[in-house]
Amino acid sequence: MIEQLEGLIGSGEWPVGWRIPPEPELVRELGVGRNTVREAVRALVHAGLLEARQGDGTYVRATSDLNAALQRCVARTSVLEAFEVRGSLERDAARLAALRRDDDDMAAIDRALEERSVARRGGDLTAFVTADVRLHQAVVAATHNALLVELYDHLTETMIATIGAVERAGVEDGLLSRAHSDLVSAIRRRSPGAAERAVERLLRAAREQYESGAAADPA
Repeated sequence: MIEQLEGLIGSGEWPVGWRIPPEPELVRELGVGRNTVREAVRALVHAGLLEARQGDGTYVRATSDLNAALQRCVARTSVLEAFEVRGSLERDAARLAALRRDDDDMAAIDRALEERSVARRGGDLTAFVTADVRLHQAVVAATHNALLVELYDHLTETMIATIGAVERAGVEDGLLSRAHSDLVSAIRRRSPGAAERAVERLLRAAREQYESGAAADPA
C-alpha cells in the first residue's frame, strides 16, 4: 500500500502541493481497508513525503525520500544560511537566464517584476513576498535547467521566510527595487556579467537590511 502511494507521488500524478483524496475516497479507489490507508498515509507523513494539516487535509510535501530529507534540512535553515545558498544558486541562475532566456521567459519575468512593484506600492506584505518569490522563480525558469528549477522550488518556503524577514526588518530604501530592476534589465540585454552583479547587489542589500533590523531588535 505504501508503495502504491509512493508511486502516485513519484509519477507526478500527485504533485508537490497537491491535496491527496480523503481517506474514504482512497479506500474506494484502492480497494483496501480504512486502517491500511490510514497507516500508509501516516508512514508517508512520518517519512516527510506527505504533510497533514489540521482541519485542511493531507498534502504532498516531497516526491522522494531525498526530497523529503532536503525539505527537513531547509526547514532548519537560518535566514543567514539561506542568504548564502541563495547567493550560490541565484548568481548562476541569473547568468544562465541572461544567456538562455527566450521571449516567453522575458515576458514572464517582466510580469513578475511589475507584480512586485504593484504589491510594494500597495503595502501588502503577503502579496509583496509572493510577487518577489515569483520573480526569482521566473528568472530560474529562464535557465531552462530542470534540476536547478527543482532545487530552487524546494527553497520556496525558505525564500518566503527570508524575504518576509527582510521586509519586517525595516523599510526598503530603494536599493532592493533598483537591484531587481537591474537584474531584469541585464537579462533582457543578455548580459550575464551584469546579471550576476545585480544579484550580488540585491542579496547584499537584503542581507544588510535584515541584519540592521535584527540588531535593532535582537529579540
